[in-house]
Amino acid sequence: MLSPDDINYRLNDLKLRLEQVNRSWTINDYETLLKFYVGIVPKILDAERCSIFIVEPGTDRIWLKCGTGLAEKEIMPPREGSIVGNAITSGNWIIANELEESEYLAELASKTDFITRNLICAPIKSLTGQGITGAIEVLNKCGAEQFTPSDGELLQEIADYLSMALENILLNQEILQVSNRLNREIDIISRENIEFVAKSRVMKNILNTVRVVSQSPVNVLIHGESGTGKELVARMIHNGSDRRDKPFVPVNCAAIPENLMESEFFGYEKGAFTGAVSSKKGRFEEADGGTLFMDEIREMPLVIQPKFLRVIQEGEGYRLGSNKQFNYNFRVISATNKDLREEVANGLFREDLFYRIFSVDIYIPPLRERREDIVQLAMFFTSSVSKRFQKKTAGFSPEVLNFFEEYCWPGNVRQLLHEVERLIALTPEREKISLEHCSQELLNWRTARPVADTENESSMTLPQQVKVLEIRTITDILHKTGGNKLQASKLLGITRPGLDKKMKRYGIKISS
Repeated sequence: MLSPDDINYRLNDLKLRLEQVNRSWTINDYETLLKFYVGIVPKILDAERCSIFIVEPGTDRIWLKCGTGLAEKEIMPPREGSIVGNAITSGNWIIANELEESEYLAELASKTDFITRNLICAPIKSLTGQGITGAIEVLNKCGAEQFTPSDGELLQEIADYLSMALENILLNQEILQVSNRLNREIDIISRENIEFVAKSRVMKNILNTVRVVSQSPVNVLIHGESGTGKELVARMIHNGSDRRDKPFVPVNCAAIPENLMESEFFGYEKGAFTGAVSSKKGRFEEADGGTLFMDEIREMPLVIQPKFLRVIQEGEGYRLGSNKQFNYNFRVISATNKDLREEVANGLFREDLFYRIFSVDIYIPPLRERREDIVQLAMFFTSSVSKRFQKKTAGFSPEVLNFFEEYCWPGNVRQLLHEVERLIALTPEREKISLEHCSQELLNWRTARPVADTENESSMTLPQQVKVLEIRTITDILHKTGGNKLQASKLLGITRPGLDKKMKRYGIKISS
């Protein structure tokens, strides 16, 4: 079985080769050749005009590809009622020295301002067994002459050579369609893999777990700090399962007010309560057949947890204001940034629900514990953000990448993406991404850390050592709490006003 790195390498190699195909397989050369035929054939057969027609693959539609004084697709002869259509259908060349009046010829004359007296038409036969791919038509023998059978044989010979150019055009169009489709699919596959196929062994193990879990219907709990990518992992599990064609319904439990929680999940009927002007599906119904992703499940109020437990156990429920029972069939993937076992022990989460919401748990470590992934993620985000912003930079300076690897990233992958967006937005077009455009939060950390790391503390006075220690400790705690001053002050054992005073004294700031 190929490793994720091997898959990415092969995908990137295939994408490069497809791009080379796009660049090298151009139809301009073939179309130039068609124009050459249109110009030279009338001279060979002593006629006034020439037109080349193409049969659209998979249809009966015929349209002009190239003609004397005509634009592409300006003429679209019918299969029945036109000499071009008859030649394509029969596979034989046709001479018409005495044209009968027809609706098609009358329409043609009005459109082109050209009166056709006589013509000769030969089918263009596929060299690869694809039948008739088109036709070449020559109009009006010069003077009072008529076309002869020898003209027909000569035109058929010309058509056989012409088929090589015409088939290349049709083949090229198909190749470009396939190439573009594959490129889009490779981009999708790459996006799904790059954020999690990284250098660190722990993320490779997570990917392997995701692949295995996707193939079974078990419920999953994903836990880790905020910003580590729990929803992305949930989507990967869903997309890799047999439910991939069914809905993926994400719900943030922390964003739903407690008094609306039941109606949000179960739905309601018109008139069930004040303001219910129409019936509404609940999240359980929306996720039927697919996956329900419960983000921040710890924040689900205790009052609704027994009802949610019944839905998981029995697969049934009722809308508010209705006695009609709905049966549900969905997979549950939950996520939390807290220790649910500890929450159960503290009476904040039901133990029976805890054992029902998952059979497999996946822990996503914070970015600071997998520093090998930081540069790869930064490079990926730079590419995707640059495309989204339609802006080109000259890439990262070595100082920025080194700093990124040293920084603790309390906001994890989400914070890294935010920082990359900021850097690309502020970096002038085609210039290197430098440290000067980093956020104040990162710059404050950078100015504080070197003092402790590089200064010889034994040579400092006691007040200097106290200052270094306080800056280091306060900065680290603020990062661990995501900038929450109240939590930080509790961990530091000081009051919130005391923390504010120290931050002001040392110039420690938290970027918004």
